[in-house]
Amino acid sequence: MTNGLADSPATRAGTCFRKREGNIFVVSLSVADLVVAVYPYPLILSAIFHNGWTMGNVHCQISGFLMGLSVIGSIFNITAIAINRYCYICHSLRYDKLFNLKNTCCYICLTWLLTVVAIVPNFFVGSLQYDPRIYSCTFAQTVSTSYTIAVVVVHFIVPLSIVTFCYLRIWILVIQVKHRVRQDCKQKLRAADIRNFLTMFVVFVLFAVCWGPLNFIGLAVSINPSKVQPHIPEWLFVLSYFMAYFNSCLNAVIYGLLNQNFRKEYKRILLTLRTPRLLF
Repeated sequence: MTNGLADSPATRAGTCFRKREGNIFVVSLSVADLVVAVYPYPLILSAIFHNGWTMGNVHCQISGFLMGLSVIGSIFNITAIAINRYCYICHSLRYDKLFNLKNTCCYICLTWLLTVVAIVPNFFVGSLQYDPRIYSCTFAQTVSTSYTIAVVVVHFIVPLSIVTFCYLRIWILVIQVKHRVRQDCKQKLRAADIRNFLTMFVVFVLFAVCWGPLNFIGLAVSINPSKVQPHIPEWLFVLSYFMAYFNSCLNAVIYGLLNQNFRKEYKRILLTLRTPRLLF
């Protein structure tokens, strides 16, 4: 062991089993990112080309619903990943019991169930509307003050607080193990565990950076619409929205930059595209 990092064959065998459960959360987050590419983004492009929404109200509601499904699904999955990493690194002795394959699948189902439950009230409030400034059907922040505040708190502030707590505890433990502050600690961290943690930490930070401006604008507008809204430049509102949209494209780039396995797979896919016969 070097600086508290362990990499024995037995540890690697246990980690391979644990990685499968952890990777399920990453796949779930990837699904959340892909949802917007399948339906809402093509409709947004159509609205840009036609300089307005031409697909009718039904498509508008579906597009807004799927957009919300992607956004809330992303933050809830990021929260689930943070809890998973926290248990894996800080409570490793209980991890196998808490996150066996059956429990992990239940956690994923619960994450998406909570996501759907969080979106459904939009249909009753009537907050999914077309906004010509961003050429998309999305959550209208000015429909209901109390509902907008609830959305920002439940969908952004609370999950980010949980994630911050989990990653802060992980950072503290990593520093303690690395500098041998806890001499009696039996916790052993592999270099691969640290890399995986750093990858998901960067995913979280970029999500907070991309979605933070839009959520804080919504919170400010909902608290005092008459005074705040006229002072928010349209370019700032549009920029905050497209920053949020761009976040769905970033995760694949982060995985490619920070994860060697993803880089290998990207390279293999590119080689396959260049040489179609490799498909067979």
